[in-house]
Amino acid sequence: MPKAVRLTEELLTHHQFSIREFALVPATGGVFELTLNGEVIFSKKELGRFPEDGEVLELLKSRLS
Repeated sequence: MPKAVRLTEELLTHHQFSIREFALVPATGGVFELTLNGEVIFSKKELGRFPEDGEVLELLKSRLS
């Protein structure tokens, strides 16, 4: 959970005026998915790893521009 909280802080810092709704849903089993408008843009289950520093920001940057 600490990694997810750190990522939440990073996203809200860089996109505070772009994000209208944000949900952090605690779960078990190491599930971590990031969706934007219903599209999964990162899945720990699919990739077998947590996102690297800055990776999610880059994924969002390409979709928000």
